[in-house]
Amino acid sequence: MTSKQNKAEQQRIDVQSNAWRKWGPYLGERQWGTVREDYSDDGEAWDHFTHDQARSRAYRWGEDGIAGFCDNNQQLCLGLAVWNGQDPILKERLFGLTNSQGNHGEDVKELYYYLDATPSHSYLKMLYKYPQQAFPYNELIEENSRRGKTDAEFELLDTGVFEKNEYFDVFVEYAKADADDILMRITAYNRAPQAAPLHILPQLWCRNTWSWGYDETRPSLSASAEQVISITHTKLGDYYCYLDGAPELLFCDNNTNIPKLYAEEANGYFKDAFHEAIIHQQSAAVNPNKQGTKSCAHYTFDVPANGKVEVRLRLSNNANKQAFSDFDQIFTTRQQEADAFYAQIQSELADDEARMIQRQAFAGMIWSKQFYYYDIPQWQNGDPGQPKPSPKRRKIRNYNWQHLNNADIISMPDKWEYPWYASWDLAFHCITLAMIDPSFAKSQILLMTRVWYMHPNGQIPAYEWSFDDVNPPVHAWAAWEIYKAERDANNGQGDLEFLERSMHKLIVNFTWWVNRKDVDDNNVFQGGFLGLDNIGVFDRSAPLPTGGHLDQADGTSWMAMYSLNLMRIALELALHNE
Repeated sequence: MTSKQNKAEQQRIDVQSNAWRKWGPYLGERQWGTVREDYSDDGEAWDHFTHDQARSRAYRWGEDGIAGFCDNNQQLCLGLAVWNGQDPILKERLFGLTNSQGNHGEDVKELYYYLDATPSHSYLKMLYKYPQQAFPYNELIEENSRRGKTDAEFELLDTGVFEKNEYFDVFVEYAKADADDILMRITAYNRAPQAAPLHILPQLWCRNTWSWGYDETRPSLSASAEQVISITHTKLGDYYCYLDGAPELLFCDNNTNIPKLYAEEANGYFKDAFHEAIIHQQSAAVNPNKQGTKSCAHYTFDVPANGKVEVRLRLSNNANKQAFSDFDQIFTTRQQEADAFYAQIQSELADDEARMIQRQAFAGMIWSKQFYYYDIPQWQNGDPGQPKPSPKRRKIRNYNWQHLNNADIISMPDKWEYPWYASWDLAFHCITLAMIDPSFAKSQILLMTRVWYMHPNGQIPAYEWSFDDVNPPVHAWAAWEIYKAERDANNGQGDLEFLERSMHKLIVNFTWWVNRKDVDDNNVFQGGFLGLDNIGVFDRSAPLPTGGHLDQADGTSWMAMYSLNLMRIALELALHNE
């Protein structure tokens, strides 16, 4: 490997323009059942938008998929769909139980693993395990509903669908030839002792921005030549998606199937068209003119026993008649650069297994970035192009956060079970992320203190289920730890500007704690769910049923730590600025 390759990934993440961060694994894994998509009058988000509706109903605030990849405004999305010839639905998104269905709450019921990733997303790899038998949707729901809180959860492995090795290992890899030139490789291994059918459908679609009554301009996806999909987007620009082999190209629109869901008349080629065309052989569901806002390349295989098949595509903003001539070499180069990057990061970690575990953990952190979009006034008031929501919902949640307008790439706790940021979890994420990508870690800490996140009174938003909730004030500690890590890695040169910007806004948050959570003005604090897991008989985020307030030892402990963290930051800044 050349010295240039040794430094390639580090140079990419050091570039101030961040062009290589434009595309990444920013697609969520569950948009249904979220607060953002809840327009009910009772606030029951899990019931308002279900998994079963998700294939037929357009999302308002984001998209989801398997092994997803998109731009940083989620205007154009890539993802995996598969079908084994047995399932009742096309597998386009991960399945799991809702909060009320699971005996221990919400729980994804799939097997998938993030295997590798670089901070610039120049190389990514994940594994999805897909049964060859019909996916046991109903069995998972029914058996978990029978189990109590003290029982073990009933998992996909418990259903027996992986017995006799009757499953596919579906590896999905991405590599970038350049900042706007993305390669996708899907490799499916049949682990069974006999051949098995498999449909592989890489999907390309645009987030629906045209149905809400603000801007009806639609992007366009069309079959421009043999095995080429042309994309025209007024904001993103023009792109070309090249497909290896001879798949069938299918097109529809990322629009709600109104006749199916609401029994009202409407014409069109709806979001669930590929499901209808492949599972139910309804060829009229797809657009015969081969154009729309959602597309896929339909590959069909009979995968040999213990054999494999491969699908390749390339998405680029440049026309390229030889799209696959350097395809494999680009993957090899990016993998070598990833190895070199982590070799430097892990130079003091001697054990091979420990390095592998840590690298895969980093991959999980990188794959868990997500485009998060939520505008509270628009969400509460409804959209001009849609039915007006019930006025009852205005006081259900988050009505005190009228300033909040989020549309950013944020590190998620989990893109299926928790596909929304939790601000105190994020602080812990950032300390880990700082080991491989301090620029991104710093940007995440600062993001939570920006005026479109932090409340005018100084409170940092908790999470979308209730931004008013109070969680541990750990952001000053995280800012200090990130500063130290970068300083130590740069021969004593830390980012003082970051430290100062953090401190200015965190002092405002500290003041909110002092003014709002110390009722008796004696430095003994209340709070909410403050993270020490000393669960009591009362909901600490709600008023006490007896009246009064609950003083919390952990709230007071966190504030003592907050004071020490801010003091340490102030002393460091004072060494450089009297």
